[in-house]
Amino acid sequence: MMYVLTPAEMRAAEAEASGQSSTTELMRDAGSRIAKFICAHHSPGRVVAFAGPGNNGGDAFAALAELDSRYERIVYAAEAPAQSEARRDARERARSAGVATYPLPERDDTARAALRGADLAVDGLFGTRARLPLGETFRAAARALDARRLPVLAIDIPSGVDALTGDACDDAVRANATVALAALKPGLLLDPARERCGDIWLADIGISSEILRRHATAYCALDDAAFVELLPVRSRDGDKRSAGAPLIVAGSEQFPGAAVLCARAAARAGAGYVTVATPAAAAPAVRAHLIEQVVVTFRSGSPEEAAQDLLDTAKRNSSVAIGPGLNLDDWTGSMLRHFLQRLDLPVVVDASAFFHLAKRLDILRGKRCVLTPHEGEFARLSGKGTIADGDRVGRLREFVDRTGIVTLLKGRSTLVYDGLAVEINTTGTQALATAGTGDVLTGI
Repeated sequence: MMYVLTPAEMRAAEAEASGQSSTTELMRDAGSRIAKFICAHHSPGRVVAFAGPGNNGGDAFAALAELDSRYERIVYAAEAPAQSEARRDARERARSAGVATYPLPERDDTARAALRGADLAVDGLFGTRARLPLGETFRAAARALDARRLPVLAIDIPSGVDALTGDACDDAVRANATVALAALKPGLLLDPARERCGDIWLADIGISSEILRRHATAYCALDDAAFVELLPVRSRDGDKRSAGAPLIVAGSEQFPGAAVLCARAAARAGAGYVTVATPAAAAPAVRAHLIEQVVVTFRSGSPEEAAQDLLDTAKRNSSVAIGPGLNLDDWTGSMLRHFLQRLDLPVVVDASAFFHLAKRLDILRGKRCVLTPHEGEFARLSGKGTIADGDRVGRLREFVDRTGIVTLLKGRSTLVYDGLAVEINTTGTQALATAGTGDVLTGI
C-alpha cells in the first residue's frame, strides 16, 4: 500500500513514531535505505552530496556513512548552528566512516567544480520544509544538481520542489531518481514537479503502516494493487445486464466516432449490454462500426420529446455516459438538460456536455455523477479560467466543495476528488494526448 502524506501529516507521523523509535534511529534507517539504493543502482565510484542545514542534510550524511570504502564519499554541507541531535549523530558517524566534509559552495562555478568527476550526486539540501524560492545561499548548489549533466539522487523530494503542491522554482534540482522516505508526498506526483523527480522509489524507514494510515487523510495514490481491488467481480449466476448495462448518449453527424469509441470501451471494460443513443443523422455511421452494441435514436422534434425517449430507453439501463461527440447547438443543450434533470441513474458527464452544463451545474447536484474534464474543459466549467502550475489540487477542491459533484481532472497525473480525499492516478503518459482517449475513458 502506498501512503501519500502532506508535509504536515508527515511531521505528525514522525512525531508519533519517535515515541517508538528516536529520530536518530529513524535517520539511521533512512541512511541505510538510501545507501542500499545507491549500491543497487550505482557501481563504486565518487559520490558527492550537498547537505542543507536541516534533517534532509542529516539524511545525506547518514547515507554516505553507510557506504563502504569502495566508494569515494564527499559531503559539502551548509552551516547548521541549530542542528538536531539526529543530524549531529549522522555527521559524526560519517566523519568516523571516513567521509570527507567541506563547506557548501555558494557560487555557480564552485558548485559545478565540487561535482566535477562525480559518478553520483546526492541532493540533501532541503526536504519537505523547503520554502520557495530557495534562499540565495543554496541556489548555486541546486542549479548544479542537474540530471542533464550527471546522475542525481534526491532524498525525499528534489530541493526547490513544493512537497504539497508540486510547484517548482526555476532553480529546483533536476533528479534522475528520488528516494521518498516513509511515504510519498503529493508534490512528487504532481506537475510540474514530476519532471524534476525522475524515478520515484519508496523507502521504509521504520514508521509503521498503522501510523502512516492514521495520518494519510488528504491524499491517496492509486497503484496496481488498488486498481485490482476496485475492479468489480461478476456474479457466477449473473446475466448480461447484471454485468453492466450502460446507456451512452453520444455522437453526431460530424463526430460519430466519439460514440463508437465510447461504446467499444464500455464493452471492452466488461459491460454486458451496451446501448448507444445517437441522433438519427449519426446512426448509420455508428451502426456500421458497432457489432455487439445496440444503437437507438431519439426524436428530432422538441427537446422534451427527445429527452423522454432517452428516459424510456434508460429504464433498462444501469448507468449513463453522456457527452462525447454531441452537437453544441441550443436544441441539444435543452434536450440534455431535460434528460439529466429527471435521470436517477449513475452518470458520467464528459466532452460536449460540459458546454451545455457549464452554467447549469445545479442540475447535477445531489446526483450520482462524475465529471471527467481535461484542464481546458475544467477552466470553462469552473468559471475561473486557466489553472496555474501547482494549483490543480486547490482548484479541484474548490470546485467540488462548491458544486458537490465528484470530478476527475484529467492530466498526466489525473486527480479524482469526492469531497474527502484527493486520489492521484500516476499512470498517465503523453501517449494519451490524442483525440478519442477521453471518449474511451468515459466508456470505461
